[in-house]
Amino acid sequence: MITGYIAQKIGMSMIYQPDGQRVSVTICKASPLKVTQIRTLEKDKYQAVQIAYGTKKHHNQSVKAKLAKISADFSPKAFMEFALASEEIPVVGSDINIETIFHPGDKVQITGISKGRGFAGVIKRYGFQRQPVTGGQSDRVRAPGSIGAQTPGKVIRGKKMPGHYGDVSKTVTGLKVVAVNPEKQEITISGSFPGAVKSWVVIHQA
Repeated sequence: MITGYIAQKIGMSMIYQPDGQRVSVTICKASPLKVTQIRTLEKDKYQAVQIAYGTKKHHNQSVKAKLAKISADFSPKAFMEFALASEEIPVVGSDINIETIFHPGDKVQITGISKGRGFAGVIKRYGFQRQPVTGGQSDRVRAPGSIGAQTPGKVIRGKKMPGHYGDVSKTVTGLKVVAVNPEKQEITISGSFPGAVKSWVVIHQA
């Protein structure tokens, strides 16, 4: 079967373990994934399973032709590929459920798009400290201050300065599957990871 899954983030909660310890968890909606294509060594030079997820009203001609080729009666949001984890190859058009991929206790890593925070200063973006209020610059306490010496006479690439913050792909490792609910099509994962509510996250086997 495949090595990962794509799910939609619902939100965070807390659960109590049998020893009484309270653990923060994140709940994700893991709807069945539809298999749309099988990548093979003979044709594509690598092995993978392409799946479709989500829903979307309108598609371009290439996607319409792809769906018509496999006689699909659904309108997916997008496609994604996962490597094969075993010799079992799913059939094109079949569904892959979350309980066949992950089980409680499995170690996973999550990739998601962090929340966008727009244009931010260095204090919010990098955790800089404020400058002294006294000394004749009470209106510059949140400014970054000096950004370099006279030589080399330019701002060095990578200098921490104000700019766009968030809305980037982030991966969090060291997480664990706490529970899988096939009836509700939900998966509960320990800890937190990037992504707004209802955003899509990719769950990979660690």
